[in-house]
Amino acid sequence: MGSSTCYFLSQRGYKVLGLEQFDISHEFGSHAGQSRIIRKAYFEHSDYVPLLNRAYENWKKLEDETGEQIYFRTGLVYFGPPEHQVIKGSKQSAYLYGIEIETLDASLSAERFPQFNIPGDFECLHEPDAGFLTPEKAIRLYAQQAKKHGAEIHIKEKVLDWKKDGDGIAVRTNKDEYRCTRLVITAGAWAGKMIPSFREKLKITRQFVAWIDVNEENDFRLGNFPCWLIADNKKPGAYYGFPILPTEKFGQPAGLKLAHHHPDGETDPDAVNRKPTNGDEENLKYALDKYFPGRLNSLLTSKICLYANSPDVNFIIDKLPGYEDVVIACGFSGHGFKFVSVVGEILADLATNGKTELPIDFLSTKRFG
Repeated sequence: MGSSTCYFLSQRGYKVLGLEQFDISHEFGSHAGQSRIIRKAYFEHSDYVPLLNRAYENWKKLEDETGEQIYFRTGLVYFGPPEHQVIKGSKQSAYLYGIEIETLDASLSAERFPQFNIPGDFECLHEPDAGFLTPEKAIRLYAQQAKKHGAEIHIKEKVLDWKKDGDGIAVRTNKDEYRCTRLVITAGAWAGKMIPSFREKLKITRQFVAWIDVNEENDFRLGNFPCWLIADNKKPGAYYGFPILPTEKFGQPAGLKLAHHHPDGETDPDAVNRKPTNGDEENLKYALDKYFPGRLNSLLTSKICLYANSPDVNFIIDKLPGYEDVVIACGFSGHGFKFVSVVGEILADLATNGKTELPIDFLSTKRFG
């Protein structure tokens, strides 16, 4: 969110300083790991769909500007019980906004997607224009383009605190002190440490992501296999994954990537256990044994990413209450990356105009009273 905001602000001619405590990109927050799903039939809340339409447009503009591909159209297949929110919500968003999705019966689903073993009472939806984004590349490109437009971006510089200071804002880091007229905070899992009044509203959780070696690997390669999301009938949340990506083009890790989209154990972002536990591995083995029986050879590698969960798992994008010149974006609750290209535009609007034409009322701080 920060790299995108730096881009949109600098593109408009503003003097911009971006501060990053690690590097661009890095593996300590929420974006590492090759790929992030992008989709429009949004089961979480249909009000996100107009923002997704704009996100798709803005990703295309970044691709055109840089000559780099960020969005890969693979299609996304959804499986789950008909009454599950994943299925009901996806169909509702598709109906309200005319998004193309197919409903497949069990025989057609098995014919089209033979890699899966799906219970007979599950429903199957296919969204052909869904796919994945390359997060590390996207962040690097936004930062590079921001610098081309004159932004200054400092890496390995940690913000220690900030305060209102006269008619401006003072920001203190581990290296220097700065003054600005507008402050935008996009601190991810560290947002509660940067915005103390929101600390109690953000639950930071540790999320396990794995890459596995599978039998008949070609069945799962990019071009032969879609992105997928399965709403399990026994466990909360949903399991999801991606096709195997060629490492010569996408880099490491190798293997079939999958994870469980559901808030896991709470953690401090500065003291995360980044080693896999037995519980981590057993949870994914449950999904593999159930939906891909006999396919698992071994776990190749894993990563830990962080969710910053809001109370209602919807984003928080607004001016900070009590501060007209401070804009915040946090609480992305594990489903935010696809929106990076539009959130940067929104935050630039709020920082410079105090408002945006994009429909974000449902994400405001007013809902917390």
